Amino acid sequence: MKIFHIFIILLSFSHLFAEECSHSKWGKGDEIGNANLITAESVLKASKLITEGKTYSLGITIDKDTPAYPPRTMSLQVVQPLQQFGNQALPNATYNDDIFQGWFGIGSQIDGLGHVGSKDGVFYNCFDGKEIAPITGLKKLGIEKIPPLVARGILIDMPKLLGIDFMKGGQSISVDQLKKALNNQSIEIQKGDVVLFHTGWTDAKLVSNPEEWGGNIPGISPEVAKFLAKKDVLAVGADTYGLDVQPPVDPNDIHSGHTVLLKENGIYILENMNTGPLARDEAYKFLFILGQAKVRGAVQMIINPIAIR
Repeated sequence: MKIFHIFIILLSFSHLFAEECSHSKWGKGDEIGNANLITAESVLKASKLITEGKTYSLGITIDKDTPAYPPRTMSLQVVQPLQQFGNQALPNATYNDDIFQGWFGIGSQIDGLGHVGSKDGVFYNCFDGKEIAPITGLKKLGIEKIPPLVARGILIDMPKLLGIDFMKGGQSISVDQLKKALNNQSIEIQKGDVVLFHTGWTDAKLVSNPEEWGGNIPGISPEVAKFLAKKDVLAVGADTYGLDVQPPVDPNDIHSGHTVLLKENGIYILENMNTGPLARDEAYKFLFILGQAKVRGAVQMIINPIAIR
């Protein structure tokens, strides 16, 4: 009987622990997080940032040699289906197709809300990983759920603030530095913004030293992630593969910014953004547009967002 009573008590406590997860402010069952902030009014307001009509491609070009978070890789094969041994598939033309084999989390990418959960496997809005993440694709929080992301984008130029060409691997961005950069650039973070950090890392290292580019990186501190979450932004990104500083501030708290933004607040993460052209033009405010490929159940997606100044 004593064993039975202990078992009942443990069950009760496990139920209490399971109830610790708080549902999103957007309501139980929500799957798009702060994308709920996008409205017709917010899009029209953001569109007024276009004063020159100049466009910027925020995606980097990738290939089989592009470093990525291990063990991610990709390969591409171009084939001519049904045209082997001199066969002609069409009476009036030949054609190429391509086969992609790889990970969606390579190169410029968006992290969906099903990417990072707590250590006990709970994801954004209390979705249980055991229930939503079979090997065949996410049942909840899939990348296809994300609506078109159209919003005001802002660029935080850290090298300009620090008087350097680029930040070094392992160099952390603090809240105080963020505030100083915002002040120097005469920008205030607004609800629903897409906030991009320019560290200079990709411009400095991707071509000249790709192995170093994929190693330790500059990035935001956990406090910056919390600060931005309180500002109710739509997405946070950087010109690095991981956004969070590597190595982490606390070796036992790895990629903590991912947890704060994705899991706890429903804020998307944009990695490997091509921010150099924006920084060189001092284009600190712009219209941000992203429509990702809608692969059902995917966790991440290769992207090429557009900034329009």
